[in-house]
Amino acid sequence: MDWLNYHHLLYFWTTATEGGVGAAARKLKLAQPTISGQLRELERTLGVELFRRTGRRLELTPMGRRVFERADAIFSIGREILDLVGGHSPVEALRLVVGFADVLPNLVRCRLLQPALQVPEPVYIVSKQDTTERLLADLATQAIDLMLTDAPIRHGGHVRAYSHLLAESDVAIFASPALALELRPEFPRSLNRAPLLLPTETAMLRRSLESWWQGEGIEPRPVGEFDDGTVLGGLAQAGVACFAAPTSIATTLQSCFGLEQVGVCAGIQERYYAVTLERKVQHPAIAAISAVTDAEHLA
Repeated sequence: MDWLNYHHLLYFWTTATEGGVGAAARKLKLAQPTISGQLRELERTLGVELFRRTGRRLELTPMGRRVFERADAIFSIGREILDLVGGHSPVEALRLVVGFADVLPNLVRCRLLQPALQVPEPVYIVSKQDTTERLLADLATQAIDLMLTDAPIRHGGHVRAYSHLLAESDVAIFASPALALELRPEFPRSLNRAPLLLPTETAMLRRSLESWWQGEGIEPRPVGEFDDGTVLGGLAQAGVACFAAPTSIATTLQSCFGLEQVGVCAGIQERYYAVTLERKVQHPAIAAISAVTDAEHLA
């Protein structure tokens, strides 16, 4: 059985952090051939390519990026241990690694995390974003503590995980004041051929919207799809199009982007879930997040 050489992992992590073998060699006060040799040895041990050369630059491969994320977590914990023993961290914080499914709007992510920062114990949060499939794999290996997403996990998969409903909200169409004034009469018929910004195809909201407008017999004019709620808000603020969002963040959309609610998409509910390996959550911060069971906490 091969054992991971953490010196090799340190050389890899430093090379990725510093941006190259030369910079890593200077940082570690080692010769460049030493660093290069140890990187090749780590790749041989792991059986994967961690870097690829692009011109004169080294770039992480997709697997290299995933190994780097875990190495970064390892050395972050190491620094915490040194700080703790050295007396630099008098209060030990609860570490919480959260994986956000890339379909979750940024504004909703902030609301869902707030309860974790309100528990009595100090909490240190590390967040990452990825696809649901990759986050499930991270959850299985305990690289993350929980995943936040917009749909429950199907049973019978390769990961035995539990979905905890956090919140649900109606969905409405939002637009700039001028466009909202134009679209509000005869809503939702007014959306026919109206410019509409869509969530990405992987978002549950995208599928719900398409079913909704087909049921209403209308055909909006999609002008793009985005996974970043801030970009959606900015484009809508400019008056180029409208978009759908949970009514629970209506106040935030109004205060941040000056957007107004055009009308509610009847029958659509946006739901948010915490996915964990535990049926009964033990981590205090995760328990605080899981206790949010109504949309008022998102407002």
